[in-house]
Amino acid sequence: MIAWVMYDIEIDKSRTKVAKLCKQAGLYRVQFSVFLGTIDANQKDTLQLQIEQMINEETDSVYIFPMSKTELQATVLLGKAFDKKLVTDEVKALFL
Repeated sequence: MIAWVMYDIEIDKSRTKVAKLCKQAGLYRVQFSVFLGTIDANQKDTLQLQIEQMINEETDSVYIFPMSKTELQATVLLGKAFDKKLVTDEVKALFL
């Protein structure tokens, strides 16, 4: 499955750890606090559990949106959409 992970995390240390977990899961950073990539259900569950341990549930927000390739290709990207310095060819290929 393809998954978007988006977050708003107050504490720098926790935010850095969550970003590292996303990268370790094989996701690609497409904006400062947005990751996108292909993961299987077990990886998504593991990532979710790891993130839950890193964040403050009272102040932080994390969204994990799974979707199919067809749904991703129907996604509308407006304006700048992605940070061109961060987006890799692998991310671009997900939209083709």
